[in-house]
Amino acid sequence: MKDIEEAIDRVLLGLEKKHRVMTPGEKERVAFREAGHAVTALSVPHGSPVHRVSIIPRAIGALGHTLQLPTEERFLMTRPEFEDQLTVMMGGRVAEELVYHGEVSTGAADDLERASELARQMVTRFGMSTGLGQLTYGRPVKSRFLSSWSSEEQNYSERTAETIDEEVRRLSNDSYERAKTILTSRRDDLERLAHELIERETIDRTRLEALLDKSGEQGKETRSHG
Repeated sequence: MKDIEEAIDRVLLGLEKKHRVMTPGEKERVAFREAGHAVTALSVPHGSPVHRVSIIPRAIGALGHTLQLPTEERFLMTRPEFEDQLTVMMGGRVAEELVYHGEVSTGAADDLERASELARQMVTRFGMSTGLGQLTYGRPVKSRFLSSWSSEEQNYSERTAETIDEEVRRLSNDSYERAKTILTSRRDDLERLAHELIERETIDRTRLEALLDKSGEQGKETRSHG
Protein backbone atom coordinates (compact mmCIF):
# COMPACT_ATOMS: atom_id res chain seq x y z
CA MET A 1 0.00 0.00 0.00
CA LYS A 2 2.87 2.36 0.74
CA ASP A 3 4.24 1.82 -2.79
CA ILE A 4 0.80 2.40 -4.32
CA GLU A 5 0.34 5.64 -2.39
CA GLU A 6 3.78 6.85 -3.45
CA ALA A 7 2.89 6.11 -7.08
CA ILE A 8 -0.35 8.09 -6.75
CA ASP A 9 1.53 11.00 -5.20
CA ARG A 10 4.06 11.01 -8.04
CA VAL A 11 1.30 11.23 -10.63
CA LEU A 12 -0.81 13.84 -8.81
CA LEU A 13 1.87 15.92 -7.11
CA GLY A 14 5.25 15.06 -8.59
CA LEU A 15 8.37 13.84 -6.80
CA GLU A 16 9.27 15.02 -3.33
CA LYS A 17 11.84 17.82 -3.32
CA LYS A 18 13.32 17.41 0.13
CA HIS A 19 16.45 19.29 -0.95
CA ARG A 20 14.34 22.42 -1.47
CA VAL A 21 15.01 24.03 1.90
CA MET A 22 12.51 26.59 3.18
CA THR A 23 13.33 29.15 5.81
CA PRO A 24 11.68 28.60 9.22
CA GLY A 25 9.31 31.49 8.47
CA GLU A 26 8.28 30.01 5.10
CA LYS A 27 7.82 26.57 6.63
CA GLU A 28 5.54 28.02 9.29
CA ARG A 29 3.43 29.86 6.70
CA VAL A 30 3.04 26.73 4.59
CA ALA A 31 2.07 24.75 7.70
CA PHE A 32 -0.64 27.21 8.65
CA ARG A 33 -1.91 27.38 5.08
CA GLU A 34 -2.22 23.59 4.75
CA ALA A 35 -3.71 23.37 8.23
CA GLY A 36 -6.29 25.92 7.09
CA HIS A 37 -7.25 23.74 4.14
CA ALA A 38 -7.45 20.62 6.29
CA VAL A 39 -9.51 22.08 9.15
CA THR A 40 -11.90 23.70 6.68
CA ALA A 41 -12.25 20.43 4.74
CA LEU A 42 -13.08 18.61 7.97
CA SER A 43 -15.73 21.23 8.81
CA VAL A 44 -17.84 21.58 5.66
CA PRO A 45 -20.75 19.14 5.21
CA HIS A 46 -19.71 17.81 1.80
CA GLY A 47 -15.94 17.78 2.17
CA SER A 48 -14.13 14.65 0.95
CA PRO A 49 -12.15 12.92 3.72
CA VAL A 50 -8.66 14.35 4.30
CA HIS A 51 -6.24 11.54 3.56
CA ARG A 52 -2.98 13.35 4.30
CA VAL A 53 -1.54 16.80 4.98
CA SER A 54 2.08 17.57 4.15
CA ILE A 55 4.48 20.50 3.94
CA ILE A 56 7.12 18.62 1.94
CA PRO A 57 7.66 20.46 -1.39
CA ARG A 58 6.77 18.60 -4.58
CA ALA A 59 8.05 18.80 -8.16
CA ILE A 60 4.95 20.58 -9.46
CA GLY A 61 5.98 23.61 -7.42
CA ALA A 62 3.63 23.15 -4.48
CA LEU A 63 5.29 23.79 -1.12
CA GLY A 64 2.69 21.62 0.60
CA HIS A 65 -0.55 19.78 -0.06
CA THR A 66 -3.76 18.64 1.56
CA LEU A 67 -4.87 15.44 -0.14
CA GLN A 68 -8.61 14.71 -0.08
CA LEU A 69 -9.85 11.40 -1.43
CA PRO A 70 -13.55 10.81 -2.18
CA THR A 71 -15.10 7.68 -0.74
CA GLU A 72 -17.05 6.89 -3.92
CA GLU A 73 -16.98 7.60 -7.64
CA ARG A 74 -19.01 10.67 -8.55
CA PHE A 75 -20.64 11.64 -11.86
CA LEU A 76 -22.63 14.68 -10.72
CA MET A 77 -21.82 17.61 -8.45
CA THR A 78 -24.31 19.87 -6.67
CA ARG A 79 -24.09 23.56 -5.91
CA PRO A 80 -23.57 22.98 -2.13
CA GLU A 81 -20.72 20.61 -2.95
CA PHE A 82 -19.07 23.20 -5.20
CA GLU A 83 -19.55 25.84 -2.51
CA ASP A 84 -17.80 23.57 -0.02
CA GLN A 85 -14.90 23.12 -2.45
CA LEU A 86 -14.57 26.88 -2.81
CA THR A 87 -14.55 27.27 0.97
CA VAL A 88 -11.77 24.69 1.35
CA MET A 89 -9.73 26.44 -1.35
CA MET A 90 -10.06 29.71 0.57
CA GLY A 91 -9.01 28.07 3.83
CA GLY A 92 -5.29 28.50 3.20
CA ARG A 93 -5.42 32.24 2.49
CA VAL A 94 -7.79 32.81 5.42
CA ALA A 95 -5.47 30.93 7.80
CA GLU A 96 -2.55 33.13 6.75
CA GLU A 97 -4.56 36.30 7.27
CA LEU A 98 -5.74 35.22 10.72
CA VAL A 99 -2.33 34.17 11.98
CA TYR A 100 -0.27 36.95 10.42
CA HIS A 101 -2.76 39.74 11.06
CA GLY A 102 -3.66 40.36 7.43
CA GLU A 103 -0.11 40.05 6.07
CA VAL A 104 -0.44 37.56 3.22
CA SER A 105 2.09 35.93 0.89
CA THR A 106 2.09 34.58 -2.67
CA GLY A 107 1.54 31.05 -1.41
CA ALA A 108 -2.20 31.02 -2.05
CA ALA A 109 -1.89 32.00 -5.73
CA ASP A 110 -2.80 28.54 -7.06
CA ASP A 111 -5.72 28.22 -4.62
CA LEU A 112 -7.12 31.57 -5.71
CA GLU A 113 -6.71 30.71 -9.39
CA ARG A 114 -8.57 27.41 -9.00
CA ALA A 115 -11.28 29.03 -6.88
CA SER A 116 -11.77 31.80 -9.45
CA GLU A 117 -12.08 29.28 -12.28
CA LEU A 118 -14.53 27.08 -10.36
CA ALA A 119 -16.70 30.06 -9.41
CA ARG A 120 -16.76 31.23 -13.04
CA GLN A 121 -17.74 27.75 -14.23
CA MET A 122 -20.58 27.68 -11.70
CA VAL A 123 -21.87 30.96 -13.09
CA THR A 124 -21.30 30.52 -16.82
CA ARG A 125 -21.53 26.76 -17.44
CA PHE A 126 -23.64 25.17 -14.71
CA GLY A 127 -26.45 27.70 -14.24
CA MET A 128 -25.73 28.00 -10.51
CA SER A 129 -26.08 31.77 -10.26
CA THR A 130 -29.23 33.22 -8.70
CA GLY A 131 -28.57 36.51 -10.47
CA LEU A 132 -28.19 35.14 -14.01
CA GLY A 133 -30.75 32.37 -14.10
CA GLN A 134 -30.80 28.99 -15.81
CA LEU A 135 -28.59 29.91 -18.76
CA THR A 136 -25.06 29.26 -19.97
CA TYR A 137 -22.77 32.05 -21.12
CA GLY A 138 -19.93 31.80 -23.61
CA ARG A 139 -19.46 29.26 -26.38
CA PRO A 140 -16.26 27.16 -26.36
CA VAL A 141 -14.35 27.35 -29.64
CA LYS A 142 -11.81 24.62 -30.44
CA SER A 143 -8.67 25.49 -32.32
CA ARG A 144 -8.36 23.97 -35.79
CA PHE A 145 -4.61 23.59 -35.36
CA LEU A 146 -4.06 22.89 -31.65
CA SER A 147 -6.36 20.20 -30.30
CA SER A 148 -5.35 20.90 -26.70
CA TRP A 149 -6.21 24.61 -26.91
CA SER A 150 -9.58 26.31 -27.05
CA SER A 151 -10.98 29.78 -26.60
CA GLU A 152 -14.41 31.13 -25.81
CA GLU A 153 -16.76 33.10 -27.98
CA GLN A 154 -18.49 35.82 -25.97
CA ASN A 155 -22.14 35.44 -26.94
CA TYR A 156 -23.41 37.91 -24.35
CA SER A 157 -23.40 41.66 -23.81
CA GLU A 158 -20.85 43.73 -21.92
CA ARG A 159 -23.52 44.39 -19.31
CA THR A 160 -23.94 40.65 -18.81
CA ALA A 161 -20.15 40.29 -18.62
CA GLU A 162 -20.12 42.76 -15.73
CA THR A 163 -22.88 40.79 -14.00
CA ILE A 164 -20.88 37.58 -14.45
CA ASP A 165 -17.86 39.23 -12.84
CA GLU A 166 -20.03 40.41 -9.95
CA GLU A 167 -21.49 36.93 -9.41
CA VAL A 168 -18.04 35.30 -9.49
CA ARG A 169 -16.78 37.87 -6.99
CA ARG A 170 -19.81 37.25 -4.75
CA LEU A 171 -19.27 33.49 -4.73
CA SER A 172 -15.58 33.98 -3.91
CA ASN A 173 -16.28 36.51 -1.16
CA ASP A 174 -18.99 34.31 0.39
CA SER A 175 -16.60 31.35 0.43
CA TYR A 176 -13.86 33.49 1.99
CA GLU A 177 -16.18 34.73 4.77
CA ARG A 178 -17.41 31.22 5.40
CA ALA A 179 -13.86 29.88 5.70
CA LYS A 180 -13.04 32.76 8.04
CA THR A 181 -15.98 31.91 10.30
CA ILE A 182 -14.93 28.25 10.42
CA LEU A 183 -11.25 28.89 11.16
CA THR A 184 -11.97 31.62 13.70
CA SER A 185 -14.18 29.21 15.64
CA ARG A 186 -11.59 26.42 15.33
CA ARG A 187 -8.48 28.51 15.91
CA ASP A 188 -7.13 26.08 18.51
CA ASP A 189 -7.37 23.20 16.01
CA LEU A 190 -5.67 25.33 13.37
CA GLU A 191 -2.76 26.13 15.71
CA ARG A 192 -2.44 22.55 16.94
CA LEU A 193 -2.33 21.06 13.44
CA ALA A 194 0.08 23.68 12.08
CA HIS A 195 2.60 23.14 14.90
CA GLU A 196 2.33 19.36 14.44
CA LEU A 197 3.05 19.80 10.72
CA ILE A 198 6.12 21.90 11.47
CA GLU A 199 7.43 19.08 13.65
CA ARG A 200 6.39 16.03 11.59
CA GLU A 201 6.06 17.53 8.07
CA THR A 202 3.46 14.91 7.06
CA ILE A 203 0.33 13.81 8.94
CA ASP A 204 -1.93 10.97 7.80
CA ARG A 205 -5.67 10.68 8.35
CA THR A 206 -5.42 8.57 11.51
CA ARG A 207 -3.04 10.99 13.20
CA LEU A 208 -5.08 13.95 11.98
CA GLU A 209 -8.31 12.69 13.52
CA ALA A 210 -6.57 11.81 16.77
CA LEU A 211 -4.88 15.20 16.90
CA LEU A 212 -8.08 17.15 16.38
CA ASP A 213 -10.20 14.74 18.40
CA LYS A 214 -12.81 14.74 15.64
CA SER A 215 -14.66 11.77 14.23
CA GLY A 216 -17.67 11.40 11.98
CA GLU A 217 -19.85 14.47 12.01
CA GLN A 218 -18.30 16.03 15.09
CA GLY A 219 -17.09 19.50 14.27
CA LYS A 220 -19.03 19.63 11.01
CA GLU A 221 -20.60 22.90 9.99
CA THR A 222 -24.37 22.81 9.52
CA ARG A 223 -25.95 24.79 6.72
CA SER A 224 -29.35 25.31 5.22
CA HIS A 225 -29.83 26.14 1.56
CA GLY A 226 -32.78 28.03 0.19
